[in-house]
Amino acid sequence: MSGLRQPPSIDAWGGGGFRVAGSWRPGSLLILEDVARSWSPTALADLTLEDFADVLARREAVEFVLLGTGLAQALPPRAVRDGLRAAGVGLEFMSTEAAARTYNVVASEGRRVAAALIAV
Repeated sequence: MSGLRQPPSIDAWGGGGFRVAGSWRPGSLLILEDVARSWSPTALADLTLEDFADVLARREAVEFVLLGTGLAQALPPRAVRDGLRAAGVGLEFMSTEAAARTYNVVASEGRRVAAALIAV
């Protein structure tokens, strides 16, 4: 059957990157529409709404964004929270480890989730 979703699994995290569907990817990670790609943010404090441009451009394909904030859960900058809310995109934020685990569960349930994960 064509059209079946096959979201990539996040197999491991740490050491400055992620193992996604068996392949090592250094640096931060964005998974959008079941495609894993490099993501430029390296620290939560430097995060801007511009970092979510791809998500906003495809917001009809995303129920919400899981944001991995680094080693510990922390509040994203207000401009990011307000901008995503104004665009109608939900935001859940937690440590990168928790966000990676949550992404795997939510994606396996067929939910249309984006994962934006700052590497640890």
